[in-house]
Amino acid sequence: MRILIVDDESVIADSLALIFRACGFDARTAYSGEDALEIGQSFSPDVLISDVVMRGITGIELGIQMRGRFPACHILLFSGQAATLDLIQAADTKGYHFDILTKPVPPQVLLNCVQEYAAQLEPKHV
Repeated sequence: MRILIVDDESVIADSLALIFRACGFDARTAYSGEDALEIGQSFSPDVLISDVVMRGITGIELGIQMRGRFPACHILLFSGQAATLDLIQAADTKGYHFDILTKPVPPQVLLNCVQEYAAQLEPKHV
């Protein structure tokens, strides 16, 4: 499973990528929404994990654009700012529903979310 991790705090993005790689995932990082869109073109992520509040393209805008380019991509956003509620509600009213977690997010919580999503994709044996 390919995971694109986006955070303008490179330490956070890089640390999460290391954790996901250690668990067997193909994880890449981007430090802005613009970089994530460029990386996404060749990487085609199955999961996008992004901070909401970033300079330039916000995580919500990034999620909307990634969903348009990769409809099956699971979008998981996180934020430490209460002000993001308005952005999330605006996206909701436009029909874009994303999983949102509040910072600080323990890496195990993110890992669990991705593993649950991966399990949903696995074919069921009857």
